[in-house]
Amino acid sequence: MKFGFILPNNWGMADPHDVVGIATKAESLDFNSVWVRHHIINAGYVRERLDGRPFYDALTTLTYVAAKTERVRLGTSVMVMPWTNPLGLAKSLATLDVLSGGRVDAGIGEGALKAESDALGSDYPTRREFTDEGIRIMKELWTKEDAFFDGEFFKFENVKFAPKPIQKPHIPIWIGGQSTPAYRRIANHGNAWHPQWMSPSQLAGRKEKLKVHMEEAGRDMETLPISMALEFEILDKPKTDVADQMVGTVEQLIEAIQGYEEVGLDEIDLQMS
Repeated sequence: MKFGFILPNNWGMADPHDVVGIATKAESLDFNSVWVRHHIINAGYVRERLDGRPFYDALTTLTYVAAKTERVRLGTSVMVMPWTNPLGLAKSLATLDVLSGGRVDAGIGEGALKAESDALGSDYPTRREFTDEGIRIMKELWTKEDAFFDGEFFKFENVKFAPKPIQKPHIPIWIGGQSTPAYRRIANHGNAWHPQWMSPSQLAGRKEKLKVHMEEAGRDMETLPISMALEFEILDKPKTDVADQMVGTVEQLIEAIQGYEEVGLDEIDLQMS
């Protein structure tokens, strides 16, 4: 079992250097990865939590972290594709991969916050189609010398794109979500799965659902890495609510981790509660 840490760029910390400091501390403690969240404006549940306090930009924060670290992997949990231009996102991620020596994991999702989509001028009803197309565009740009694409939202031909990522064939695509559309996206476009907040039994059940889509796409579920974001809290006394898998005494947390390992979770990415 590996462990990552989701950096609190989304928790309104007054000094962004404190966020980066957590990343360097995580590397010193041999965490496998650090991750950043992605929102552009404080809307919906983000505004309820932060009001006007800062939510630091995902890729800017991760780039600063890359300059301050040497080994830890750098993940996005997750970039909301419809809030970006996929050609611009491909450029930013490829540049970060080169600058960091090939340490980027590109977590990608479709987004669920309609208020933010509307404010950004993103078409919420077509977010799933846009996300799938955006992933295909990034792979095309990262792997082809003369890129070509003919899609619903973007069309281009004979495009030169550089730098290419250090990682080959391209930066790993980690797909967020645990719905049927997300399962299809993982099976058709993903290199790994990055869900959130499930118990071991829930994870086992959803793995079986994902397995169906993986087999339809001719892929082996057993070869798919899975890292899951989980909130944690250490208590002085044993918890009584067994549904909350990452809140309890140290002994209970160890038991929960063993449960996740038994159902095939490869990495737990800890998040502040």
